[in-house]
Amino acid sequence: MVAFLDTLVFWHWWILAVALIVLEALVPGVIFLWVGIGAGLTGIILVAEPAIGWESQLLLFSVLSVVSGVGGRLWVKRHPTESEQPLLNQRGQQYVGRTFTLDTPITDGTGQVKVDDSIWRVMGDDAEAGSKVRVIGVEGSSFRVEGV
Repeated sequence: MVAFLDTLVFWHWWILAVALIVLEALVPGVIFLWVGIGAGLTGIILVAEPAIGWESQLLLFSVLSVVSGVGGRLWVKRHPTESEQPLLNQRGQQYVGRTFTLDTPITDGTGQVKVDDSIWRVMGDDAEAGSKVRVIGVEGSSFRVEGV
């Protein structure tokens, strides 16, 4: 193994980078992309300075992988992906502002409404069944409502 490590050159790192980026396309998550970028950058540095020992190459690869991962995370946080449906995975938030008719009365602060083919728990001031309520917020899987 040490004999192989002594012969590491730039193209070894580039092959590793391509393999990791291909793996990224096949596996969920975004970890292999950043490690692949670290491997690619290590290969680029070895083109400029081929005399770097394998120990230093591995250290350089490790540092560049962490730096690219942290940098990528910061970049994604500052430049979030915009969507045509930003509430797609926040089903309850889609109903804020809508008005529904109570299915069961709100007693002791809780009741139920039927929304399409689902029954939702509601929390709010006591009200009779058949009353109109507006969704003003979502807490977990319950609507916070107010009378209309």
